Amino acid sequence: MVQTIFEFLNNLGFTHPLHPALTHIPMGMVMGAVTFRLASFLPKLKFLAKTGYHCVILGLLGIAPTAFAGYLDWQHTFGGEWEFLIILKIILAVVLTIVLVTIAVIDDPENPKFDKKTFFYLLTVLLAIGLGFSGGELQYG
Repeated sequence: MVQTIFEFLNNLGFTHPLHPALTHIPMGMVMGAVTFRLASFLPKLKFLAKTGYHCVILGLLGIAPTAFAGYLDWQHTFGGEWEFLIILKIILAVVLTIVLVTIAVIDDPENPKFDKKTFFYLLTVLLAIGLGFSGGELQYG
């Protein structure tokens, strides 16, 4: 199946990996969520907490297609070979998903406070950095 997908895309002239393009959805939403959350603590910008929360929800929606594309690229490029960076990316992606779901469940964007919820937002950035770094190492060595 994987080979068929990549052959089809190659016939269309698309020879790039699929995963990197899709990573911008959840990673961009994570960065946006944190930026808007922190900005919501400035006077008169409390309303931005809701925007940050919406970024969390959109980031969650982007995880499944991004992970699926990562799986396809892993099978195509690395033959499904388990190596440290692949395992690390899977662990970080699962933890990021859990943290985003936690934020989606416990956050109250109408009343933002600098508390453990904000810590969870900040944690998502660290997880995104880890995912990006390990992905870059996999792709570019």
